[in-house]
Amino acid sequence: MSQQINLFNPIFMKQRKYFSLLAMLQALGLVVVGSLFFYGYAHYQVGQLGKQSEEGIKRNNAEQARFARFSAELSLQQVNQALQDEVRRLEKQVAEQNELIDTFKSGAIGNATGYSGYMSAFARQVVQGVWLTGFKITGDAAQISLSGGVVNPELLPAYIQRLGKESIMRGKTFSTLQMQQPKADAADKGAPTPRYVEFVMYSTPDSEAKK
Repeated sequence: MSQQINLFNPIFMKQRKYFSLLAMLQALGLVVVGSLFFYGYAHYQVGQLGKQSEEGIKRNNAEQARFARFSAELSLQQVNQALQDEVRRLEKQVAEQNELIDTFKSGAIGNATGYSGYMSAFARQVVQGVWLTGFKITGDAAQISLSGGVVNPELLPAYIQRLGKESIMRGKTFSTLQMQQPKADAADKGAPTPRYVEFVMYSTPDSEAKK
């Protein structure tokens, strides 16, 4: 009688150690080194981004300062230009007004003061024995004619002299004098002849009287 004895026992086989302490330490070391490397790289990237951000902020501040400076200079130039334009406009307006005043004073566009001054002068200067029946002023008073009556022709020079003392009559002379006896009323043939003389005087400016 035979009997087989199995001497194979898995217990006696050499077991492989998949996770030994050394392997675990090596793996942990690799993880730590990798983490440190990643942290260092991340820190470097953050630093670079921080520098770029600071440089960007500086450039932005510089651009804003330059823009503000340019805006201020441009605004000042615009204000100066506007002031210069306003000054030129006012100077032109003053020149036009002065030219208009000079034109009025020269009388080139006619009489600008009316004829009330002449009427006042005629009313103030009264000579006994001389009276006016009418007057005519042409345009800017370049020509004045007076008509009236006088009891004695010798009174006319005194009347003309008194008129010449009026400021509004300065520069004007009477260059033409016409005198005649008044015509008797044809309906009243028996009426006596009036004892006065009718006259008409025409004035001329000094500039024409001296020619």
